[in-house]
Amino acid sequence: MKRRDFIRSTALLTGGVLVAPSVLAGRSSIKRNKKITILHTNDTHSNIDPFPENHAKYPGLGGVSRRYELVSQVRDEVENVLLLDAGDIFQGTPYFNRYNGVLEMKVMSRLGYDAATMGNHDFDIGVNGFVNAQESANFPFICSNYDFTNTELYGRTKGYHIIEKGGIKVGVFGLGVQLKGLVPDDKYGETKYLDPIEMAQEYTRILKSSGCDLIICLSHLGYEYASDKISDLKLAESTSDIHLIIGGHTHTFLEKPTEVINKTGNSVLVNQVGWAGVNLGRIDFEIEQKLKKKGSFVLQ
Repeated sequence: MKRRDFIRSTALLTGGVLVAPSVLAGRSSIKRNKKITILHTNDTHSNIDPFPENHAKYPGLGGVSRRYELVSQVRDEVENVLLLDAGDIFQGTPYFNRYNGVLEMKVMSRLGYDAATMGNHDFDIGVNGFVNAQESANFPFICSNYDFTNTELYGRTKGYHIIEKGGIKVGVFGLGVQLKGLVPDDKYGETKYLDPIEMAQEYTRILKSSGCDLIICLSHLGYEYASDKISDLKLAESTSDIHLIIGGHTHTFLEKPTEVINKTGNSVLVNQVGWAGVNLGRIDFEIEQKLKKKGSFVLQ
């Protein structure tokens, strides 16, 4: 696995609670920064082992054990780390055919993933098959634009998830691709596809009002299309309040995150790291907290 560290420092203004009663009167404000590292994967497609050394495109690259070593190294070096996945965990090697997704869930749990969303191939053994495999996962699946009412997945996924790390509040939601025409009807049953832009606006509103410092979308929509089909780039420019879109589905290898201006004129980062676990994405955020004075005290 090649180490591709995609690093971006982004200043975000936040608010909070009383933290310091000892600041000198007369100082109107000070700044205190906190840092968080986002590690991410997408479209790993049941690739447990590395590619063989004689592989034409990725000789010796990938493999869960190497990813584990790299993630562990980053966790040893950095205090606040999240590990996220943007879907298509299943399908692609005999491991999936033999273990029906259970091995993949166990491996991700051992790696310490904090959250994931579902890709279209995660329906390849049907809703019931995914539920059976999910029993081996100790992390949440976040699906914000799939309505699983009247399916076995109802109540088994979350519309959004909030994670607190080192005093930083991170809100995560997840968007999936249209299943109709891409996945056999009997595999997703009565799952309803909801408009991703509308659901993104709804969940970013919820996460922003919940006081999240950083809002992340796990997207399995695809990076970009020649048509008007919704993609990560269209999502970024058509919404507000998303800071980072971690993408999947199109197996796009990006050398660095794409910066997109959203509809309120703010920057959104869009990243995707190919497929099969060849690369591990990394983005470092620096959260700027402005401390405001109240009398001789400081509020954060």
